[in-house]
Amino acid sequence: MTGKRGRWFITAGATVVVLGTTSAVVLTHVASGGEPAAAAKPVATAEVTKSDLKEEENATGKLGYGKESALSGKKNGTVTWLPGRGDVLGRGKTAYTVDAKPVPLFYGTLPFYRVLNDGVDKGPDVKELEENLKALGYGGFGTPDEKFTSATATALKRWQKSLGLAQTGTFDPADVVLAPGEIRVSSVTGQLGGPGAGEVFKYTGTARVVEAELDATKQSVAIKGAKVSVSLNGRTLTGTITDLGNTAAEDKETGKAKVTVQIQVDDPAAAGDVVDVPVSVRFTKEVHQDVLVVPVGALVALAEGGYAVEVDEQGKRRLVGVETGLFSGGQVEVKAAGLHAGQRVVTTS
Repeated sequence: MTGKRGRWFITAGATVVVLGTTSAVVLTHVASGGEPAAAAKPVATAEVTKSDLKEEENATGKLGYGKESALSGKKNGTVTWLPGRGDVLGRGKTAYTVDAKPVPLFYGTLPFYRVLNDGVDKGPDVKELEENLKALGYGGFGTPDEKFTSATATALKRWQKSLGLAQTGTFDPADVVLAPGEIRVSSVTGQLGGPGAGEVFKYTGTARVVEAELDATKQSVAIKGAKVSVSLNGRTLTGTITDLGNTAAEDKETGKAKVTVQIQVDDPAAAGDVVDVPVSVRFTKEVHQDVLVVPVGALVALAEGGYAVEVDEQGKRRLVGVETGLFSGGQVEVKAAGLHAGQRVVTTS
């Protein structure tokens, strides 16, 4: 790119690698007035354009409702009613019945581990009970805390009355079942006439969730909270990355390490109620806007390091050193003084 200007021809000699192709070409400089060893062959060219370039990665996944968990009850007696697959249960709703009495769903992560009544020692289980009672409209004890008072007992009696239960003011861990929030019944494992203590059904969350398998070497494109596009049966939906796998597992078919990425679909209604449907997920890590773009096949690796493109101007060609940026979809961002949109460059693709 310094010294006398001349023309560049493909000929035999030292190899220059062109990215994006398995071919190798050699460029030999012939100074002004010199003659090439052979006539130059016609070459393919592409226009330098201005465009928005995205760093993207595609992965396959499945659309469902996320991880499945088991829900177990502690109530002694006989199961007399069970929900159906696909039923959605919220706080206070009957999860199942034992001896024709409801066993409601409470929200929480701390298992109730003791009987609670007036005079019991303070504890986080008391606060969890009060939080649920207050959320269901049975307050009167102030801000939920760890102290069980007579006001807590009064609220508990009111709740028991609403369910048609004995108004004892005493809470037993077997009186409810626990889940972190609203749930969807994924499969029923208990049986009518079976014991009330034990696993009743399996459940998931209610959000439409995609679990995608991404190559561990490319997991940097998946950022928690970032938006992705999900292709489902010819439709494109948007989703948000909610969780990234901490460990990589080997894919049995390819032998490559994979990480699981969990994505919540932004519009659950648009996803329908299908389960375990294959989808395609497109991750976008970075977007460079309004940049000069050429095909990757237009890059020439220089012997002294770096890259160039061969500008074609009415049959006259010259190398222009470029600084490369983002690579995506067979295109590459380039920067160079004197390079502008509308020019044509020699390319192999």
